[in-house]
Amino acid sequence: MSRPILVIKFGSASITRENGELDESIMAAIAAQVAALHTRYNMVLVSSGAVAAGRKYLLQYNGTISERKAAAAIGNPLLLNKYAEYFAPYGIAIAQSLCERRHFSNRSQFLQLKKTYEELWASNIIPVANENDVVSDLELKFSDNDELATLIAVGFGASALLFSTSVGGVLDREGKIVPEIPEINEAVFALADTRKSSTGLGGMVSKLTFARLATRMGIKVVIFGIHAANGIPDALEGKTGTLCLPQPCSMPARKKWLASGSLVTGRLQVDAGAQKALEKRRSLLAVGVKAVLEAFSSGEVVEIVNEKDEAIAVARAKVSSDTLAVYKKAQNVEIAHADDIVLL
Repeated sequence: MSRPILVIKFGSASITRENGELDESIMAAIAAQVAALHTRYNMVLVSSGAVAAGRKYLLQYNGTISERKAAAAIGNPLLLNKYAEYFAPYGIAIAQSLCERRHFSNRSQFLQLKKTYEELWASNIIPVANENDVVSDLELKFSDNDELATLIAVGFGASALLFSTSVGGVLDREGKIVPEIPEINEAVFALADTRKSSTGLGGMVSKLTFARLATRMGIKVVIFGIHAANGIPDALEGKTGTLCLPQPCSMPARKKWLASGSLVTGRLQVDAGAQKALEKRRSLLAVGVKAVLEAFSSGEVVEIVNEKDEAIAVARAKVSSDTLAVYKKAQNVEIAHADDIVLL
């Protein structure tokens, strides 16, 4: 697409009041600010809030899985209708995109999703994405919508990813906003408040975790507060919130998908020699595998850890863990080709 891609994630705490009702003044502000940027970007809004908006209609709500699914079924149309209402004065139509984890772990399904978004953008329509809570498998859920927004941003090659929060950004020890983070490391994670909002699943740790992934893939990330008067445009220009700088990344699109969207199903431990070979962008051979920590099938994605049990790469396996056991000491049996390995 000719225009750069911008992904903005709004958490439940950003767009709902404490009682769980949608904050229409915030939704109106979002529409006005997004409309001002609409001609410059192909945009995706990732919006939580369906469960929070729907739960008050249930006779009993204690937060169980089935109750959350029921609340989402009620809240999804309420949420989308409000977005449609507030974008209508700007002549902008929106589309609902309910996503599941498998839409990203299966590359052909992911490419279909991408093509659908491109069709929407071609007609100047903004997709509003959310997890399909009503049917999502418990074992294959997104950890939260921070992950969904990141997978969209990385998979589609977004130029920027914005995380809206109920606070103004990442706070330092004195409670002041950190304006810029060159690299997200352990010192940065130490600043994060581990508490979550009463309505959402994520928190600052989640945002920093996925911001680190996005920045490593060359995407600018801003964590900002939606309650600022001109929050979204100012965040894009670095005038508000916390800017997490993108890191240099020359990875092709397929490898970015492999590193972010693919589901890891197995785990291998390699020796020091194999680690050095991987760092030199070479293939993984059976002789370098110390142990199979979690079984896998041919074609599945595995996490590769070193002798210190540190994750160093992900790879698409050419053989199953059972086959690997047979050829464990063979010199030239290739477990994963270099083109299917992404260093972390």
